Amino acid sequence: MSLKYKRILLKISGEMLAGKGEFGINFDAVKVVAKEISAIKKMGVEIAIVVGGGNIFRGRFVRNKEIDKATADYMGMISTMLNAMALQSILEQEEKIGTRILSAITMMEVAEPYIRRRGIRHLEKNRITILACGSGNPYFTTDTAAVLRALELHCDVILKMTKVDGVYSADPEKDKNAKKYDKLSFREALVQDIEVMDSTAFTLCMKNNLPIKIFKFEKGNLKKAVEGKEIGTLVS
Repeated sequence: MSLKYKRILLKISGEMLAGKGEFGINFDAVKVVAKEISAIKKMGVEIAIVVGGGNIFRGRFVRNKEIDKATADYMGMISTMLNAMALQSILEQEEKIGTRILSAITMMEVAEPYIRRRGIRHLEKNRITILACGSGNPYFTTDTAAVLRALELHCDVILKMTKVDGVYSADPEKDKNAKKYDKLSFREALVQDIEVMDSTAFTLCMKNNLPIKIFKFEKGNLKKAVEGKEIGTLVS
């Protein structure tokens, strides 16, 4: 067993924690995710996690300027804390793994404030470090926050688990001729406007040579990803 990536940033969308439902937290789904994380933790991988919050609140659902964009984004960031706390609880209670939540928005009662050096120290101490509330700034997605944190914490790669098995030239559910990419350059992803991550995130990765592996969440796939096996799509 050999590791290609020693320190990773794992991006988990809110929908992964909702299970088959569209909204809310499904704790059976959280347990499945936690078990896969536990498996790579036992391999010696240092793990930072950025969680989304789309299963709780999505700013784009706000219509007709009912609330302004910045407020909607803050609501979305705060919703990620609920997912972070759920994941932390399952990792600690079910998998017996030490974790820390670091939040970009101060919530001293439930999480440590995000401090880069503290995050690095937790990783060095083999604690799973869950990064909540995005970047703490409106107008930036949790994908962009994931890239920012991966760079700050000196991660080797971003691993993004999704419901599809990689990046396609078109929606494979709508276009039977859609082509799956095994590898893709950041420039190609930007030119083709690949929607699996936003352009700001891709640009940050490109400028800093940080690869992204995008793959389907299935049992054993996270382990394959950290071993560098050819699953999903590698954007580099």
